Order: sequence, then C-alpha cells, then structure tokens
Amino acid sequence: MPNGILVVTEYADERFRRSAYEVVSEGRRLANQLNTPLSAVVLGSDVLAAAAELKHYGADRVLVCDAPELRDFDSDRFTSILFDIVTTRQPRIVLFSASIRDKQLATRLAAKLDAGLAMECTGLALEGEKLIATRSMYGSKLIARVAIEGSPQIAVLRPNVFPAATVESAGDVERVEFKPADARVRLIEKKPSASKLDLTEADVVVSGGRGMGGPDFSVLERLAGLLGGAIGATRSAVDEGWRPHADQVGQTGKVVSPKLYVACGISGAVQHMAGMGLSGCIVAINTDPDAPIFRYADYGIIGSLFDLVPAITQEIERRREVK
Repeated sequence: MPNGILVVTEYADERFRRSAYEVVSEGRRLANQLNTPLSAVVLGSDVLAAAAELKHYGADRVLVCDAPELRDFDSDRFTSILFDIVTTRQPRIVLFSASIRDKQLATRLAAKLDAGLAMECTGLALEGEKLIATRSMYGSKLIARVAIEGSPQIAVLRPNVFPAATVESAGDVERVEFKPADARVRLIEKKPSASKLDLTEADVVVSGGRGMGGPDFSVLERLAGLLGGAIGATRSAVDEGWRPHADQVGQTGKVVSPKLYVACGISGAVQHMAGMGLSGCIVAINTDPDAPIFRYADYGIIGSLFDLVPAITQEIERRREVK
C-alpha cells in the first residue's frame, strides 16, 4: 500500500536550488497532515555531504544517488533511477519543483508509472485520499483546483510560491545503489548563462519587450542589479536577437513568480502573461495607454521607459544613501 511522501530536489553548481528547500518544506507540511514519513531524493556527483542539509527542512530520510556519471543531467538516466526508487519505496505522493530539469523528469516519470500529474501548482491540499492541486490554466486566465488521479500522485510546484521553512530533523542520509542506464545523449559542451541569477528563482524580475528598440538593456540591468533581480525578455525581444532564449518569459519561455515584476516596453500579449501573470506585484511602463499590460498591472506608468526607469533607479539610490 502506498505510504509516505517523496520529494525530488535539484542540486547543481555545488548547491541546492532554492526551490529544493521549498518543495521539501511543502512535503513536510503534507507529511505532518498524513502522519507519514518524508523522504528527499538527491541525484548527482559528490553530493553525499551536502545532502544532509535537507534534514534542516524536515526530511526524515535523504536518499542519495552519488556517482560521477550523474554529474551532468541526463533525462533518461535520471528518470530510470527515480522510477526504480518510486517502485521500490511506493510513496503515496511525489513532489518536484517546476525547474526545466524537474519538469522533464516529472512528465517522464508519470508516463512510466501511468500516474496522475499536475504541473505548475501554486497550492496543494488533501481531501481524503486525494491530493488537490491549485494551478493556473489558459494563460493564467483561469485558476483551477484539480484532483490528481492514480498512484502515486505527482505534483510539480511553481518556485517562489511555497515558503521554505527550517525544521530540525534527526533524519538519516541513505546512499542508494542504482543500475546505470545507457545514455542516449552525450554532453559535448556546457555554456553557462550570462545571468548569475535564475529567472525562476528571482524575487525581482525586470523585463523588456519590443519597446526596448534594440539589444541595449543596460538601463534595465542597472535597475535589476540595484534590486537584486534578474533580467527577463519577451519572445519578440528574443526573436530579434536582443536577449538569449534563457531570458525569455512566457508560454514558450520560462514561467516566473517573483514578488515584483517590472514590465518595460511590454504590450502584454497573452503568451507573455502566461509566464508572469501570477507575480506578486506587477509594475508596467509603456507609452501606449491602451496596452493590454495595464489591465494586469498593480501599478501602471504611461511614458518612455528610457526616461522613467533611470528616474526610478536614481530615486532608489538616493533613498538608500539617505538611510
């Protein structure tokens, strides 16, 4: 009989992503309600020592697959390992974070297990034997509550939505042996992103659209740097070659949920809103008073971003100097 909750965490660049702490914390909350154990999975190379960190977020047991061949992500290999862990441990619920890596793993695992899956969840609740997920649909035009069918019940959590709370645990770290799966993909080269902060984990995102008029995003970069945020872009800006695809926010880019989203020169197409519509506070700057973005914005400013963004930046700097 299925028992327990299993969360899959992402460890990369010698650290856990912040979303890993969020998914473990949410797993702990559900495990408390069900009075069931919580296990966290870590896949990678030289991760055994770092894995103990997850005990501070409530994991009763940390399952570690540590091997040189797991240094770089391979969806086939990682899915095969998770499939073996899930079929052996028989968890009732499996949780992932909505990173690019984990969304691949969650969909592949659900297909292999013939299990129900809810993506981009912004809330989870238990109703009897069912895990009920809250998620946005149709470009964030609809918020739905869906019951996850099958066993296990798999949910993918949107970053920056679920709080990460430290909970001291006397849990164990267990090294799990695995059967190496043949890799169909060979990594030739890794090119790190120019941005040091991942869009999906940033508390502040400053984005530019076609209104930027060209590839010079320095005016936005200055504001983002001051706020400790990341730079985003619309598909049109990316298609023009002004920003790399890694910066794209939207239906065909990344889905973000920052506390503050500053949209500069962005009209507000539905494809873009699908990627940032659930931001905590949306500030829109546009010269067109009829731009659709103003219907979604908490604060709207009509005017040139090249005048307004520097003025906002200077005012923030002035206030910080006063303090």
